[in-house]
Amino acid sequence: MNQIEIGKYIAECRKAKKLTQAQLAEKLNITDRAVSKWETGKSMPDSSIMLPLCEILGISANELLSGKAVAAQDCEEKTEEHLIVRKRKEEKKQNKKRTIGSLYSGILLTGILVCLICNLAISGRITWAWIPVSSIALAWVISFPVFLLGKRGLLLGLQSLSIFIIPYLFLLSRLTETKEVFSIGTAASVIFLLFLWSAVAVFQRMGTERKGIAFGITFLSAILCLLITNGMLSKMIAEPFLDQWDVLVIFFLLAAALFSFTRAMVR
Repeated sequence: MNQIEIGKYIAECRKAKKLTQAQLAEKLNITDRAVSKWETGKSMPDSSIMLPLCEILGISANELLSGKAVAAQDCEEKTEEHLIVRKRKEEKKQNKKRTIGSLYSGILLTGILVCLICNLAISGRITWAWIPVSSIALAWVISFPVFLLGKRGLLLGLQSLSIFIIPYLFLLSRLTETKEVFSIGTAASVIFLLFLWSAVAVFQRMGTERKGIAFGITFLSAILCLLITNGMLSKMIAEPFLDQWDVLVIFFLLAAALFSFTRAMVR
């Protein structure tokens, strides 16, 4: 199975259907960058979208995996061959993800054990170790879906963050015996979560063809999030509304938004 030949065949069929990369990507609900990678032979379509891709291009799965039109008498033989190769590649990919996820989980578990052992050795009982242990556990809950599912796990990780961040801050405030950790942390977390979910909504609304506009809106929203957070903190802990670092961040966010909008208009 030659990825370069397959990529050329996808490009040929796409052009025959008078579709741009962005139009094909939108039909498949993916990014145009993914389509570009297929056509340059850098990657292959996932098995989950292979049949919809074939339907759009008006070809069979055998022709797609062969990288050329296939005669009818060769279809059965090539189908079995390609399915076996594809299945092996998918299994290898899944095994790699499981291995990475297991290693990542093992590293975090080791960190938890080290904290507990050190705390017991120094104090004779578990005291401060609960703070890093709870932080590591939260990090695992949020990030593990990303290791396991890749980009598809980002939304699940955000959902986990939304569910567990406030209970975590409550636990942290009890462990540190500092009420401000919960009150200030919760207020800041709610603002940040609203920003993240609004960014997700913007990207879903804009789609792949208007990704540059989505980035621009997100950068501007980040400035609003920063100003609201700073305003809240200035009232709660008497901090200055803006310092030089905040001004610098706002400047870079404005520049990034301008660049994104300009790029979107050029395209």
